[in-house]
Amino acid sequence: MGEENAGSKLSNMFRALSSRNYKLFFVGQGISLIGTWMQQVALSWLVYRLTDSVFLLGAVTFSSQIPSFLLGPFAGVLADKFNRHKVLLVTQALSMLQATTLAILVLTNTIAIWHVLALSAFLGIINAFDIATRQAFVIELVEKRDNISNAIALNSSMFNMARLVGPTIAGLIIAAVGEGMCILINAISYLAVIGSLLLMRLKPFERVAQERKVWESLKDGFQYAFGFPPIRALIIIVGLLSLFGMPFTVLLPVFARDILQGGANTLGYLMGASGLGALSGALFLAQRKSVEGLGKVIIFTMLLFGFALIAFSFSEVLLLSLVLMLFSGFGMIVTMASCNTLLQTIVDDDKRGRVMSLYATAFMGTAPIGSMLAGSVAEYIGVAYTLAGCGLLCAVSIIPFAVNRPKLRRMVQPIYERLGIVPEIATGLQAASSLTNPNEEE
Repeated sequence: MGEENAGSKLSNMFRALSSRNYKLFFVGQGISLIGTWMQQVALSWLVYRLTDSVFLLGAVTFSSQIPSFLLGPFAGVLADKFNRHKVLLVTQALSMLQATTLAILVLTNTIAIWHVLALSAFLGIINAFDIATRQAFVIELVEKRDNISNAIALNSSMFNMARLVGPTIAGLIIAAVGEGMCILINAISYLAVIGSLLLMRLKPFERVAQERKVWESLKDGFQYAFGFPPIRALIIIVGLLSLFGMPFTVLLPVFARDILQGGANTLGYLMGASGLGALSGALFLAQRKSVEGLGKVIIFTMLLFGFALIAFSFSEVLLLSLVLMLFSGFGMIVTMASCNTLLQTIVDDDKRGRVMSLYATAFMGTAPIGSMLAGSVAEYIGVAYTLAGCGLLCAVSIIPFAVNRPKLRRMVQPIYERLGIVPEIATGLQAASSLTNPNEEE
């Protein structure tokens, strides 16, 4: 009886994989993301090895992510107007070109910091269009609406599984043969996601007649997202978490080398521990059967993330640092994924691309500003106090949401009733709450 129950729970947790197109996407993207995380670790270690500058670590992250802040909203209009499948084929091919160029420069030992900055900016432009389009495209791959939330939850699990595996492998490869091989593996990994996109069987794309111009569509998207307090609250939480919290990834090479007295493998272990915590968070959300209480969960996990960063900033023991990275990864992904799921659940289909581009802008666009600020401040007061300050700001920034949570919850209630989610919470929204639901529902 117990085994049957466990089997049914397991099949329920992975039910979105019953859709052929989503399964292809899941496998292809999973392989590619391992390569992406390997490149990210290799690049941050390379920059710190070449320059010994915390400021330049922040500058590279800034150049790779600021395009999302500037172009994200326009990318959302594109995601609502054009064939998302074709847009993704183009963005993935261009990403492969970027990684190949970077790998050649590193392997031939001709890499300079300006190459890294320029190629990071190029990838940032690609990602601005890729992220908004991919977020909206996933919904097209799942036949049953009840499985959408589960697909989002599995997406986050896949992302964080890659985040666990990629950096750990990268740390070992960098120590053995250098950064270039990690970047080359990433370039090759794009073949998996391009292949999965080409194998999909999709309905013929029908362009929706757009009477409105880009600026009008953009204005509509902003008014819709920021005019409805629950959507606005979710986007603001993601933006603040990204602004104050994400700089910790920029500072990790300094902690790995200078504070914990380790090498590239230490950096890989730290990022892997954060990935393990994030994967645990994604699975924790995927097995939830109700959206009830997710608002409280968001408040708890945001506080957990902030205090884990504060504690990590003063740790000089590797084992303790790894445990604290695990808690920070858990807190960060549960907060982020819950916001994503809630947004995907309550947003109107015809505005999904634009709203998700604002989510991507909040997630990817504020991080570079935080990275530059953290890198600059760390040059003066040190990385430990800088990261402690970031953690404190994360913890404080959730207070307004905590105060307004009951009011936001009442606003979302009619939407859930209209979608039939409230009476069928145990089935329909199980995974939605699973990965990205917390804030919105409030």
